[in-house]
Amino acid sequence: MADNHDKATRSYNMSRIRAKNTRPELLVRKAIFAKGFRYRLHGKDLPGKPDLVLSKYKTVIFIHGCFWHGHHGCRKAVMPKSNTDYWQPKILRNQLRDEEHIEKLKKAGWRIIVLWECALRKKNIDAAIAEVVAQLLENLPHKNNL
Repeated sequence: MADNHDKATRSYNMSRIRAKNTRPELLVRKAIFAKGFRYRLHGKDLPGKPDLVLSKYKTVIFIHGCFWHGHHGCRKAVMPKSNTDYWQPKILRNQLRDEEHIEKLKKAGWRIIVLWECALRKKNIDAAIAEVVAQLLENLPHKNNL
């Protein structure tokens, strides 16, 4: 099936899709900061440029869009009916790249937290943040110093 837009319109639409500072990312950043955690953004020195880097906790957080990263079982990760020859390999490449980055980070001793866009809806955000905080505090050597 052909694309519904001409090349200029499609290019404009795709240019409006952000890779950084997305709404789910901003929600997580605000909530994590409010809980007292400090972080760096988009660690350029780490594989995959994690969205949040919490060096003190040797933890990185990736915030994945369900469509772009092919979240299995999610209604937002439906394969488009048009141009599937383009989208299937693209999403598969994203998934393989994600796995590769996670493996490299694990080998370097980092803990990885992956948050999905669908888990960050208004009714789920508090539970998702509580889970992140629990994971951050889980293996902290000096729990008494918080």
